[in-house]
Amino acid sequence: MALLEVNDLKVNYGLIKAIKGISFHVDEGEIVSLIGANGASKSTCLNAICGIIPKASGKVVFEGKDITAIPAHKLVPVGMAMVPEGRRIFQELTVFENIELGFYTRNDKKEFDELLEKVYGYFPRLKERSKQIAGTLSGGEQQMLAMSRALMSKPKLLLLDEPSMGLSPIFVNIIFDIIKEVNKSGTTILLVEQNAKKALSISKRAYVLETGRVTKEGSGVELLNDEAVKKAYLGG
Repeated sequence: MALLEVNDLKVNYGLIKAIKGISFHVDEGEIVSLIGANGASKSTCLNAICGIIPKASGKVVFEGKDITAIPAHKLVPVGMAMVPEGRRIFQELTVFENIELGFYTRNDKKEFDELLEKVYGYFPRLKERSKQIAGTLSGGEQQMLAMSRALMSKPKLLLLDEPSMGLSPIFVNIIFDIIKEVNKSGTTILLVEQNAKKALSISKRAYVLETGRVTKEGSGVELLNDEAVKKAYLGG
């Protein structure tokens, strides 16, 4: 069953047509990736789905409900959460305070404790640093914190925008292992990622974006072995 459906989405920046009518879907329980070169409008797509930037036209459906016109701040209670490019954590707050803010749409103390325990299970080093000022964390730890904050809203769909950007290879592997764990625990994931090889290796399906259009789609395995994709994005 399709958890998210994007139909003929178009986004303009003034006279520039950034997204030129793309359609795709994400089924419940999947990891689906959007891959492509810089400037392919992958992040623009996520921001438009979430209502962060306006859509020129098209339709976005979540759990069978049209959410095209719903503003970003009302999508978290619906069951969507996004980890933006660049993390966007609250630098001057503690690790715990950042995580706590992810729960702002919910108010059950027992559920908070359960979610906090689950998040600390994914990211034990954040538990060790719970009282540390978030801005003093490493880049990889800040990415963990941004993901933790989003997971505290108990999303049905987690949107991740370039989670490996600027991270060391060790942290990239850690983050991708955790993405797989989060998915296995029942959270559907839509992933935008510059590291196409890593993204495709964990994705059930993926779409290739080029200059605002979907040019290829298939399973992660199929695209990993596609000669054109290898040449363009995998260094093959």
